[in-house]
Amino acid sequence: MAKMDLKRKNWLKKKFRTKKSLGALGDFPRLVVFKSNKHFYSQLVDDNNNTTILSASSKDKDFNIKNCKNKTELSKEVGYNMAKKLKSKKIDKIIFDRNGYLYHGRVKAAAEAIREKGIKI
Repeated sequence: MAKMDLKRKNWLKKKFRTKKSLGALGDFPRLVVFKSNKHFYSQLVDDNNNTTILSASSKDKDFNIKNCKNKTELSKEVGYNMAKKLKSKKIDKIIFDRNGYLYHGRVKAAAEAIREKGIKI
């Protein structure tokens, strides 16, 4: 139990450190990603008003999880869904918050999927 608490503390420190290093958070909305063992979540946050503008995840009702072969493809599809929602809200530039995760694998796949659709990160 104590080992898990230490892991969680270290992860939270890394999370806040990366959030602090993002720079001017008030200029653009921030896209935060979270990954669990089964699912992938992303949400767009307005830091000025402390509100969530929109979100996309692999648990959405319109998301078909059976088309994805692995978790990286699942993250990529969530990125495409988020980019589609961003386009509908006419948002073309965001700040990407990797939430303490390494920019590799599932997080990288989601970010590249959003870039493919023309959103500037």
